[in-house]
Amino acid sequence: MAINISKLLLKKKQQLIEQWMQNQLSSDALREDLITNDDLRAQSEELVDVLINNISDAGHIDEESEQFETVAEILGGISIMRARQGFTPRETGLFIFGLKDALLSMLKEELKNDAGKLYEVTLNVSRIMDSLSISTFETYIKGREEVILRQMDEISDISTPVIRVWDGILALPLIGTLDSARTQVVMENLLQEIVATESNTAILDISGVPTVDSLVAQHLIKTVSATRLMGAECIISGIRPEIAQTIVHLGIDLSNIITKSTMASALQYALKAQRLEVRSMVTTAKL
Repeated sequence: MAINISKLLLKKKQQLIEQWMQNQLSSDALREDLITNDDLRAQSEELVDVLINNISDAGHIDEESEQFETVAEILGGISIMRARQGFTPRETGLFIFGLKDALLSMLKEELKNDAGKLYEVTLNVSRIMDSLSISTFETYIKGREEVILRQMDEISDISTPVIRVWDGILALPLIGTLDSARTQVVMENLLQEIVATESNTAILDISGVPTVDSLVAQHLIKTVSATRLMGAECIISGIRPEIAQTIVHLGIDLSNIITKSTMASALQYALKAQRLEVRSMVTTAKL
């Protein structure tokens, strides 16, 4: 007797969901810190609904069909959400593998008296779930890449803060390695702030830059040149003895750039250039 797999799954939908939920809740991969049980059930029910509504009577979905795209789209949304929430690839993969196990277990019970049909349907369902698993990982990777790129942008913004230390004086403490991309961000942030604050002095502090090679030095020179084009003077501070020796050894000419060993000395120079003086106020108590 022919068995309609689509109708069978529709009839057993609630049983399938409960079996899948039981598998997930008892799994070591359960992350209650990232998703509530209610949200997990909602995701599971949504995926089961769209899968059952698009599977054929023979338990098949063509990977090139609109039906497969519909299922993959729902699963893709779940995968991206999990990537953003912090799930690992393994945990995301076990989500779909758990559905596959529940499906095959239910089909095995329902078709135990028809080995031929069970074999055929098992192959079809396994093929569908394996394709969905691949789609899951592909979407998860895209989601993680988006998270990583966003974090890199945020870190770049945090690591290149332009500080207004006095009227007309800006400071930009650099931490970490300078490369072409980061130098561009440094330039843009500094030049925009010079225009916004109408500053005429900028201090680039490289105390937090681990090493200075010819490439880093060229990046610094470009930043100084761009600053001067905006009508502001640029001071490089944080020149440690080892950095000074490296610059001399590489034959890099910084003679036309004002350099200071510390941020404090650079700030002192900038204040004097603006004819400002900082004095300590000491009050003596009368006896």
